[in-house]
Amino acid sequence: MRILVIEDNEKLAASVKTGLEQEGYAVDVALDGEEGLLLVDSLKNGYDAVILDLMLPRKDGLSVCRAMRAHGEQAPVLMLTARDGVRDRVGGLDAGADDYLTKPFAFEELAARLRALLRRPRRAPDVVLSVGDIELDSNTHEVKVLGKAVVLTSKEFRLLELFLRLPRHVLSRDQITNSLWDQEFDGGSNVVEVHIRNLRRKLEEAGKHDPIETVRGAGYRLKG
Repeated sequence: MRILVIEDNEKLAASVKTGLEQEGYAVDVALDGEEGLLLVDSLKNGYDAVILDLMLPRKDGLSVCRAMRAHGEQAPVLMLTARDGVRDRVGGLDAGADDYLTKPFAFEELAARLRALLRRPRRAPDVVLSVGDIELDSNTHEVKVLGKAVVLTSKEFRLLELFLRLPRHVLSRDQITNSLWDQEFDGGSNVVEVHIRNLRRKLEEAGKHDPIETVRGAGYRLKG
């Protein structure tokens, strides 16, 4: 089984890697969130589990976990953090983590929690996503509004898929950028706004009135 450890503390990451390898796992290590997400995307569905620190440079653990789930990655996530507040635990679980382990921890407990996660049936990937009158098939890449087919570009499709996987959430410009573009993306351009505008127009033309709400100062939300 292959495990990805995303942890910026090099000593801890090396210790966890060594321990897991002694348990018989193949282990990759990323020292920041961006690197971790790139490994997940490059080895799509290749990891059996991800051990993910909450506080990471470049992209924090919550953002990494949300992006993984938005991209359809189904591997169980064990989130590590030095924080022990209820709000932090709930935040991690709401972002898509499967379990939560507070630092400092004994390696034996981490290994036991990992084994428990690996025994769980892998969550079935969503094939058809829908909110209200909008339906998206992630296998066939078909989109329908009120039963009428809508033709989208690949970026528009991924943008709509992101909205559908996070219903009722306000998605900031940065969240959309981090989920749909790589780190070479020019964050100063208006490309996000252009794609939002084009997607909104196509959904409206198919009969969905005012489908994407602009939340001033916060981002965008797909209406039900």
